[in-house]
Amino acid sequence: MGSVMDYVLMELRLLRQNLALSQEDFGRSIGYSASHVSAVETGGRPLTPDYAVAVDRAHDPAFREGQDGRFSRMLRELAKADPDWLREWIECEQEATLLRWYEPAWVPGLLQTEAYARATLSHNLLYTDDLEQRVFSRLGRQAILSGDQPVQLVAVIDVMVLRRPVVGQPGVMAEQIAHLVKMGELPHVQILVVPDEAGIYPGLQGGFILATLGDGSMVTHLDHQVRAQVVNGADDLATLQRTWEAVRGEALPRRQSLDLIKKAAQTWT
Repeated sequence: MGSVMDYVLMELRLLRQNLALSQEDFGRSIGYSASHVSAVETGGRPLTPDYAVAVDRAHDPAFREGQDGRFSRMLRELAKADPDWLREWIECEQEATLLRWYEPAWVPGLLQTEAYARATLSHNLLYTDDLEQRVFSRLGRQAILSGDQPVQLVAVIDVMVLRRPVVGQPGVMAEQIAHLVKMGELPHVQILVVPDEAGIYPGLQGGFILATLGDGSMVTHLDHQVRAQVVNGADDLATLQRTWEAVRGEALPRRQSLDLIKKAAQTWT
């Protein structure tokens, strides 16, 4: 476990000890079980944005005054351990007012559960040495979907994303699809599905993200086998915007997409 993570977990334990609370009492104060508190403190489970907010809400006076809480801020610090190319994109993500995300192969990272994130990242040989750091960072990035002014997210996924199993872990997809249903009901999140009937359509060669920043400018994120790339050239952006419109045109409307996701959820139970 990296030094930044070690520090955060140590601070969590110290907070609870300084409050003279058992793991059971601390868990009760934040709405989590004692076993969950124990797993987070020992690194068995990542510190998720929801958990950090729960701790801050219960025990950080600054949070109650409308400021960022201590552990929510620490989650952002964890992103600094990411590679330069990923850190550049994370900064864009945090500045964005709108994210348009197309993904033909995976559930988009901002919508992944902890178990699904670990399963997908564990298959990337580049991440074997720091898997938990990557999972921790990915979950931390999801904080932009919560709060008083969450980013607007429009995610288009291929229907095969809903059907692709995590081999040997059948419960992972059941939990993940249920999470997509929950996220898709949020007013600032749209999850659209490209159905089988679309056949071969533009965009299947790879996913991308278009981010509209606060000043109205736009950047895009392209994933490759070795690393991702942040692109802001006018020609590239124009091409990807055309691709986005073509992909979105093949997707079902929001309500029909959500119905399809709910139907897929039943196949994993």
